[in-house]
Amino acid sequence: MSITEKQKHQLKKLIKELELYKGRHTELVSVYVPQDYDIVKIINHLDQEKGTATNIKSASTRKNVTDALERMIQHLRLFKRTPQNGLAVFSGNVAEREGQQDFKVWSIEPPIPLKTRIYRCDKEFVLDLLRDMMETKEVYGLVIVDRRDAIIAHLKGKTIIPLLKTHSEVPGKTRAGGQSAARFERLREGAKIDHFKKVAEYLKEKFLGDKNLKGIIVGGPGPTKYDFIDSGYITAEVRNKVIAIKDLSYTGEFGLQELLEKSGDVLAEESVIEEKKIVGRFFELLSTKPGMVAYGVEEVMKNLKMGTVDVLLISETLEDAKIEEFEKEAAKVGTEVKIISTETREGAQLTEIGKAASILRYEVK
Repeated sequence: MSITEKQKHQLKKLIKELELYKGRHTELVSVYVPQDYDIVKIINHLDQEKGTATNIKSASTRKNVTDALERMIQHLRLFKRTPQNGLAVFSGNVAEREGQQDFKVWSIEPPIPLKTRIYRCDKEFVLDLLRDMMETKEVYGLVIVDRRDAIIAHLKGKTIIPLLKTHSEVPGKTRAGGQSAARFERLREGAKIDHFKKVAEYLKEKFLGDKNLKGIIVGGPGPTKYDFIDSGYITAEVRNKVIAIKDLSYTGEFGLQELLEKSGDVLAEESVIEEKKIVGRFFELLSTKPGMVAYGVEEVMKNLKMGTVDVLLISETLEDAKIEEFEKEAAKVGTEVKIISTETREGAQLTEIGKAASILRYEVK
């Protein structure tokens, strides 16, 4: 299960805030409630822990722990039941100076179902589970192959990660006649087989047994890619992971980009394609109907407040405070908000033109 850029941004923002706080002793409380777990049992457990905390020798630590637990218990009682994906809750005295009190409670329903139950008092909040959720687990394999070259890569989230390149020893076509032509053809065929075997072995090495691999997309110019797939040299488990074969004009790094762009049908549910599509639509309108778009923080905000923005595109590199301001204004006028990463070419382009852009509801002269 993958998370959206908006969910990732909210998670990143919470983690960033909680990382700022350090306890003087083990007095910051972190609780993770798994999905489908009875929240009343968690409340009862925390109530027992509050009783145990009265045995803490240090008076200030004892007070900080018991008060943090009490604030958390009060917060949890606001929930009638555990949210669908579970709940992560954090509580503690975050006052800057020792002896002062500033108790705060945070909670978030994570974008991915929680399977782990945690209760911990520590000098810092336990955030590894949330950090882990922001890591893209699922990947696709990208393979480009022709008679002379091959390149293998991972598509992780929105990022293409080249894994290896290989070059064959297949000789070029020759015009030599008679026996020379036949001999060269045998050489070419033998070298092609060696090339296929080598690439198949690399695929086994990179993809076999990878539980996070959702599928493999193969591409390349000409018929060689089909010959390779049908050659019989690819391990059955890897061959069964092939979900699409695409005709390409390029090989190498350009070929990987082309393969990604031509795999929109296969990757339709993946956020990378959605992101490329919506930002691509903005740039298309910018070149054909410039009155239908606005870009740059001030210009976009002006249009947003006028109620003319249909879709708001915000780069993840924009300051958190400004993103919040945009989201608040967007909510007032029913504008759809898309947080755009910088992992695609389109996302990088959005950053370059001012980190904010919009597709308008109607043409503004």
